[in-house]
Amino acid sequence: MNTLFDLIDAFGIFKFLQGLYAGVRKALAPPKAYSWQTFIYMSVFSWGLSYLATGYIKDIIAFFGWLFLIAGTAWYTTEDPLRVPGTFMPVGAVITGFLVSVFAFGNQQDVITPRIIVFWPTISALITAIPEFIEGNDTDAKARIPKPQDRQRIIILVASSMLLSCWIQFYFVMDNWLRQYPSLQADTFKNSTFVVRTEQPVKIPQNGVVILEKLQPIVVEQIAARPWSEVEKWLIDAKRKVEILGREIIQKNLGKYEEKELWHVEPRVANTKSGYILDLLSIWIGPSSNPRGYYLKKSCRIEPVAPANNLGNKITVAEIECDRASKLIPGSPPPQQ
Repeated sequence: MNTLFDLIDAFGIFKFLQGLYAGVRKALAPPKAYSWQTFIYMSVFSWGLSYLATGYIKDIIAFFGWLFLIAGTAWYTTEDPLRVPGTFMPVGAVITGFLVSVFAFGNQQDVITPRIIVFWPTISALITAIPEFIEGNDTDAKARIPKPQDRQRIIILVASSMLLSCWIQFYFVMDNWLRQYPSLQADTFKNSTFVVRTEQPVKIPQNGVVILEKLQPIVVEQIAARPWSEVEKWLIDAKRKVEILGREIIQKNLGKYEEKELWHVEPRVANTKSGYILDLLSIWIGPSSNPRGYYLKKSCRIEPVAPANNLGNKITVAEIECDRASKLIPGSPPPQQ
């Protein structure tokens, strides 16, 4: 009896596995050789082979894998097309357009690049428009000119998609500008009608502040506690010295930004009753909402003092004290005297 029950259980399991195999085969096997499933399987097979290949053979196999995937996806999504609301563009054309864009403009380092996103709408519109210029079936097709009413909707669809691509490209351009020229955020776009800030607006260009913050301790080191006669000679040649120091600081601290060429450092020296005022200026020479631009200023007061440990030595030395914060001043810097 146990043997009989074992045979019945084995037969039941066999019937279950047989039914499961039949269901999987029905779901995966193409109904005919010439079908979209065949292209998808060929793409998977090509990509599998490409992993085993090397050199240019690998690239060739992967190339055909992409073509099979694009063809299979386009075929499948156009059998019963679902339209994008408000247009006659099939959702399948959007999917196929994305695959074509990735195939044409992607790379191994970054699968999704800005160029892919930019061209995606236009390619999808062109894929939608291509069938309108073809009549017939899969085996007997010929080119035709669309009807006048169809031409209008094709032109509107392609033109609107190209406009969308332009706006997306504009976004990436602006994003790149603001990353490479962050000082533009502090001034140039404050009254813009097409650039909307999602973060707290920058009130002062930080790169200009960095220049003066790095420049100040170097200047203080070259002046503080030095003999007064040497300091006056230094101030006479301050323009050359400060400009050299400024270029070195900009190159070192702003090297990763394209805007490093748009900052210029200059000093301004003025006499006072007790000594001198040294203004350190970081001048923005890039685009600005103010026609005369703007600059940042940090003032240092230099005065002669007697050293605390004079001990009969009457040599006067310099004392320097600088502002703690930089000031943003609109307009052109004052002329050099």
